[in-house]
Amino acid sequence: MGVDRPILFTGFEPSGDDHAAAVVAELLRRHPELKVYAWGGPKMGAAGAEIVERTGDDAVMGMPGLKKIMQHRKINRRIAEWMARHRPVVHVPVDSPAANFPVCKLAKERGAKVVHLVAPQVWAWGKWRVNKLRRLTDHVLCLLPFEEAWFKKRNVRATFVGHPLFDTPVDTAALDVQVRELPSGDGPRVAIMPGSRPGELSRNFATLVDVYRKLEGEHPGMTGVVAAAKEADVGELRRLATASGRAWPASLAVVHAKTDAVIRWCDLGLVVSGTVTLQVARQTKPMVIMYRPSRLTWALIAKWVVSTPSFSLPNLIAGRRIVPEFVPHFAGPEAIAAAAVELLESSARSAEQRRELATVCDMYAGTNAACASVDVIERVLGLAPATEPAPASV
Repeated sequence: MGVDRPILFTGFEPSGDDHAAAVVAELLRRHPELKVYAWGGPKMGAAGAEIVERTGDDAVMGMPGLKKIMQHRKINRRIAEWMARHRPVVHVPVDSPAANFPVCKLAKERGAKVVHLVAPQVWAWGKWRVNKLRRLTDHVLCLLPFEEAWFKKRNVRATFVGHPLFDTPVDTAALDVQVRELPSGDGPRVAIMPGSRPGELSRNFATLVDVYRKLEGEHPGMTGVVAAAKEADVGELRRLATASGRAWPASLAVVHAKTDAVIRWCDLGLVVSGTVTLQVARQTKPMVIMYRPSRLTWALIAKWVVSTPSFSLPNLIAGRRIVPEFVPHFAGPEAIAAAAVELLESSARSAEQRRELATVCDMYAGTNAACASVDVIERVLGLAPATEPAPASV
C-alpha cells in the first residue's frame, strides 16, 4: 500500500494524548515519509503529528452532558469533511469510545482501516457494545494483559501491547533530586493523588483531605503532599478542601507536575481511581483507592451495566483485590482512613501489597507499547518495517 494517504489519530482526553504521542513518534521514526494528522493535544503535536484541531482541554469522565454531546456532533461533521478531502488510510481512535465510535463509523464508511489504541472497556460495562466494536474496528491494541484473550474469544482481533507507563524505566536518580525538595518529617509520608479532571477533583478531593486529617490526628509528625496534575489546579484544590469552613492542614503541601517524585517520596498513597494507580504500582508503593462518581449517573446507568467485581486497574490486572478500593464511594472518610491506618501501621500488610503490585508490574516486563502498537499499524497498512524497532524496555 502506498504512503501518500494519511493516518488520522483522534484523541479527546489528556491521557489519550499521552498514549498516542509515543506511538506517533515511533511510527514517524520508522516511516518519516508518512503523513500523520490528529484531533489531539500538544504531545501528539510535539511527536510529529499535524494537529488539525486541539482537543482534550475540557475532557469529561463518565456520561457526557448535552452540551458536550452537541460539541462532539459538530466535531464529527468537521472530521467527516476532513476525511472527504484527505481520505485517510488508517484511523487510530485513542480511548474515549463514546466520542470515538462515531468517528470510527465515518472512517469505515470511507474505506479506512480502524486500529483502536486503548481497548474500549466493553468487558467492564455494556458488554453488548462488543458487537459495535467488532463492526467498527480492524484491530484493538490492548493495554491490560487480560484484554487480548477476552476480545479474541468474541471474534475481535486484538493484541496486548503493554502500557506506555512501563515503556521507560523509573529514573530513580532524577526523582531523588526532586524528592529532596519535598517536605520531611518524623512521621509517615502520605501522598494524595486527586486526579486531573475537574469532576474528579470536585467529587473526590475533599473526602481525601478528610482522610488525611484523620490520619494526621493519629500519627504525630505526619507530612503530606498533594500531587496536582497542573499548576492551574492548585488554587481549586485549596478551595475544595476548605469550602466547608475547615482549615487547610498545615502539614499538607501541594506540588504540580511532579507525580512520580511524590510517589517516590511517600509511604502511602491516597489515590483517585485511574491511570495514576499504575504509576503508584510501578514504584510498588502501598495505596488505598477511591472514586466517587456522579450519584445520578451511578443510580440511573452505571450500577445496572457495570459487571466487574473490581474497578481499579491494579485489582483488574491482578484478577483479585490486592489494593483496598472504595468504588463507588458515597460515604465519609472513615472506612478509607481505616484501610490506610492498616497499611501505615502493619509492615506485614504493607509488604504484602508491595509484593502483589510487583507481580502486576511483572506482567509488563519486556513490553514496549509504542513499538508493539506500531508493529500492528504497519501490518494493517501493509508496510514492512522500515527500520529495526526500538528495543523493548526492561
